[in-house]
Amino acid sequence: MSTPLNRLTKLVGEVADLRHAADLLEWDERVCMPEGGAQVHGEMLATIRRLAHEKLTADAVGEALDQLNGHRGGLDPDSSLSRMIAVTARDYDKATKVPADFVAEQARIVSAAQPAWARARSACSFSIFQPHLEAIIGLKRRYVTFFPSADHPYDVLLDDYEPGMKTADVKAILGTLRPRQVELIRALAERPPIAAAFLHVPYAEQELWAFAVDVITAFGFDWAHGRQDKSVHPFATAFGADDVRMTTRFVEGQPFGLLFGAMHEAGHGLYEQGVSGAHHRTQLEGGASLGVHESQSRLWENLVGRSLPFWEHFFPKLQARFPSQLGGVTLPQFYKGINKVERSLIRVEADEATYNLHVMLRVELEIALVEGGIAVEDLPEAWNSRMQEYLGITPPNDASGVLQDIHWSAGLLGYFATYTLGNLIAAQLWDKFQAIDPARDDQIRRGDFSALRSWLGSEIHQYGRMYQPRELVKRVTGSSIDPEPYLRYLESKYRGIYS
Repeated sequence: MSTPLNRLTKLVGEVADLRHAADLLEWDERVCMPEGGAQVHGEMLATIRRLAHEKLTADAVGEALDQLNGHRGGLDPDSSLSRMIAVTARDYDKATKVPADFVAEQARIVSAAQPAWARARSACSFSIFQPHLEAIIGLKRRYVTFFPSADHPYDVLLDDYEPGMKTADVKAILGTLRPRQVELIRALAERPPIAAAFLHVPYAEQELWAFAVDVITAFGFDWAHGRQDKSVHPFATAFGADDVRMTTRFVEGQPFGLLFGAMHEAGHGLYEQGVSGAHHRTQLEGGASLGVHESQSRLWENLVGRSLPFWEHFFPKLQARFPSQLGGVTLPQFYKGINKVERSLIRVEADEATYNLHVMLRVELEIALVEGGIAVEDLPEAWNSRMQEYLGITPPNDASGVLQDIHWSAGLLGYFATYTLGNLIAAQLWDKFQAIDPARDDQIRRGDFSALRSWLGSEIHQYGRMYQPRELVKRVTGSSIDPEPYLRYLESKYRGIYS
């Protein structure tokens, strides 16, 4: 006899299958689709996204949820079943406010926008991408109208990536970070510059790729259930814990972007591989939020990957691979070089001290775009003006300015704040782990990441979407999301590097 739980499990499992299929198509678009395939991909994605949306918002799902909600009072509120019902009900409620035709239209527009963005970036010409971005902004403004009770229109977009977070919360966090980070950057600018020419000489791409694979393997990434490819902009995606895809990229003149990009995406990959199999094909699959997800990628890329203990282990191995480039470089020189602070154009290659300023710029522009304070055609000028104001540099072209990120072409407005939130959460987790395992740095110095990975798996990864992000951070660290640990980390680290 069919029960409400069985019916819900079957329906939501089919939704997950359709979403995974759409995600796989999007991975293909970014990694190996020929340029001429954009239209047919857009048609396929529109159909699959619409079917997934219709299935999630079907009356049968609502009826099963109504019946199950009546039994939740008898369940442990922290049980997987109780959390699954609550999360599915929340997702169902949001989804039923959005028409299926809108979901299909968005999939078509985004599918066409991404290859247009790649062409525009290659040609350093925003005008190629402008009509596509105008269509996306128009979609987002329509999407906001489906949720008229929101305190601020940007809250609606932010909630898709960081449930429960408000625009006012983000502004308050950025307002706390900005003066301290600007002060730190100014103080470091007065110190003698760090020489790091060895980071920009030619390196063999395949050798760097192989070294990155060695590092990611040491982190614990399971290659039997994952892979790494190349793309214009690094990203990670998953179709459940058993199939996790990552990409990185190689840029002449910035060769180590490949390594740090790979470490960053591996953080996402480890999170997805660590989600409990019990959550597969349910609404609990995936990460708690994009901010929590970014905490994992920023932790592995920076707190681990740019630390001195990490390079005490790995620098001799890197030096052996590249004797002509690094043979005369000492470990202290290399460590200082990879942590050099300088005002730079590209967010994904920015140092930790300036990184959040890149995020602030994007968040402010997104809010203005949604509110109508900036027209899309004026975006390059607004971007360049803020880059000059925040970092004292102006992009020489659109490719290194307004076109550098893939997110807007993918329709991901509301996403950028999660990078800064990820930095803050990562620092809190880092402090907490050291408090319970004082041997943390010695383990990293030996190239042993098993304790850290296991702790993150048990405290964060396994739960998937069971807990809302702020609730999860509170459970693990005992604190709400707080800028102070990150600011302490930055100030202590860079005082040491710059004496």
